[in-house]
Amino acid sequence: MALTTARTMPGVMELLPLDQIAFQDMLDTIRRTYERFGFLPIETPVIEFTDVLLTKTGGETERQVYFVQSTGSLKQGDEPDLALRFDLTVPLARYVAEHERSLSFPFRRYQMQRVYRGESAQRGRFREFYQADIDVIGKDALSIRYDAELPAVIYSVFRDLKIGPFTIQLNNRKIMRGFFEGLGITDGEQQTLVLREVDKLDKRGAGHVRETLTGESFALSAEVAQKILDLVQIRSHGHDDALAKLATLGQGSDTFNQGIAEMHEVLTLIRAFGVPESHYMLNLSIARGLDYYTGTVYETTLNDHPQIGSICSGGRYENLATHYTKSHLPGVGISIGATRLFWQLREAKLLGSAQSTVQVLVTQMEEASLPIYLELAMQLRNAGINTEAVMEASKLGKQFKYADRAGIRFVLVLGPDEIAKGAVTVKDLRKEDQYEVLRGDLIKTLRVELEQAAVMPLS
Repeated sequence: MALTTARTMPGVMELLPLDQIAFQDMLDTIRRTYERFGFLPIETPVIEFTDVLLTKTGGETERQVYFVQSTGSLKQGDEPDLALRFDLTVPLARYVAEHERSLSFPFRRYQMQRVYRGESAQRGRFREFYQADIDVIGKDALSIRYDAELPAVIYSVFRDLKIGPFTIQLNNRKIMRGFFEGLGITDGEQQTLVLREVDKLDKRGAGHVRETLTGESFALSAEVAQKILDLVQIRSHGHDDALAKLATLGQGSDTFNQGIAEMHEVLTLIRAFGVPESHYMLNLSIARGLDYYTGTVYETTLNDHPQIGSICSGGRYENLATHYTKSHLPGVGISIGATRLFWQLREAKLLGSAQSTVQVLVTQMEEASLPIYLELAMQLRNAGINTEAVMEASKLGKQFKYADRAGIRFVLVLGPDEIAKGAVTVKDLRKEDQYEVLRGDLIKTLRVELEQAAVMPLS
């Protein structure tokens, strides 16, 4: 029988165990931070009804949907009734609308699950990937103060991930739309298209944006295009500078003035949340491509690795579940593309070496003593120490080699001499050191070693 070539499709991330541990550690850090700020976990099914999932107006993301069809209905020509979720926001909208009467508002949720998109096969683009989202959703209204809380969450996440200096860039789309109104750009759809163009400023440069705005697609005058560029090139350097630059924008339409006021309050509260001013800035080109953002928007970038792009983004939206309920549910949220972030950090060599989750290996010297080895392993496990016991006899050197390759740092040896003395030999494969300890002191000794290893890991 011919063998099928073992392979995975492009656009998925499949990791070896130590890399998987590093990825799980990253997810755990994100999860702990979300919970520390009072967010509650939810999960939604990976499969949704097609008519529930595809509720918007045919955006780029919706054209990348994977439909789901059982093998029993493959000959049916109709569009499948089910599809894989392409983000966590649309399922959240459905979830809140469906469970609205059972939820407490403001509803603070976090969700860390896989999503699926039919991305073109290219390096760094994923068809299956984890997103790690938080949202605060209000009933009828939601204070702008929550918009200031999310940067505090972002700061805490990336501080704890220890991936180098980063900056949270902020803007408010009301400032942008209000400014466009003052220039005579009043059509909402045209405003959205202009927003998408200025969002490309840092990637493509002012010359490209100017050329596009004055070109056939927009046909704006050179004067109007320059005024837009003058606005969107505003960047702050420090907290006081951000407030000063807002003040220089003056007054305009009601939308513009509201955006200025909201941005002022958000910046003021970010400082109150304890975010260092070196980690946030005003960037009036940030718009975010998604149409549903209506106010504050965020993008977070690594200072020393701008080529990576945004590692966390989000913003304020006016009504989360307008397609599913008549209730008014404004909210604000952020999303971390965890799979892409991990892949980029690994490529940039910003991740430290991962340690095995197995902390101790109990070796096997004599098969007749296997019950003693298993008893010791269970004692360690019951004490909260992750332990593997060797089940098949082999040369001791081979067992050490196995532990080293698997990333297990501490190896225990119980030969006839140790058993007779009620002792254990502990070998530290990282320090290349070994010592003997009495069985009664073993758990305490290992705990000290593991705590020191956690605080001062060897490179």
